Amino acid sequence: MLKNLLSLFLQENCPLCERSTQEEICIYCHKQLKSCQFKNPAQFWSEDLPLFVWGKYDGKLKQAIAALKYDKHQAIGELLGIWLGETWLNCRVTNSFKSVRAIPIPLHPEKQKTRGFNQAEIIAKNFCQITSFSLDSTLLQRVKKTEAMFNLNAQEKQQNIQQAFQVRKQLIKQKRSQKVLLIDDIYTTGTTAKEATRMLRKEGIKVLGIAAIAKPIYHQA
Repeated sequence: MLKNLLSLFLQENCPLCERSTQEEICIYCHKQLKSCQFKNPAQFWSEDLPLFVWGKYDGKLKQAIAALKYDKHQAIGELLGIWLGETWLNCRVTNSFKSVRAIPIPLHPEKQKTRGFNQAEIIAKNFCQITSFSLDSTLLQRVKKTEAMFNLNAQEKQQNIQQAFQVRKQLIKQKRSQKVLLIDDIYTTGTTAKEATRMLRKEGIKVLGIAAIAKPIYHQA
């Protein structure tokens, strides 16, 4: 009786639906999130910048990422990072990569100060705990304060992100031998990831690809 009462008081509300739960999210939202998962997360791995992506940016997954970033529910990022890592290890295309450094796409310092954290870093940290990859949050820096991308056309996006990243030269020499995997929450057109890759490759860093939680899928009529 006492145990049941204690478990009742220890329950919190699910950040996605307000139901009571003892976990990060309730079983109902857990099921809806899992329904967003791609059957083939490596379906975009053959592109110019290989992409490994956990699920479709829609519905409950879209809500979860928004709750992570804007409502500051960092536990959601931890959970998504774990799922990304487990999916990576279970995929025959990617599970052969062993010695990899994971680099989260950095935020501009002002934006990170306002938000209080970098969601890509939270995802990357938990991804690394599952995959045993090393985490590197210092090599790549964001030095240009960019505009939000959603209202920009392709040319404006490219101009907006150009020279936004900088590689810390004092760390390059000791890290050139190991391939890196970029980590982010959402991959849309790839403008940001490709610019980060360009700057890393310019300094002789080998970029394996990018792993992201979500990607929008556009259906043509």
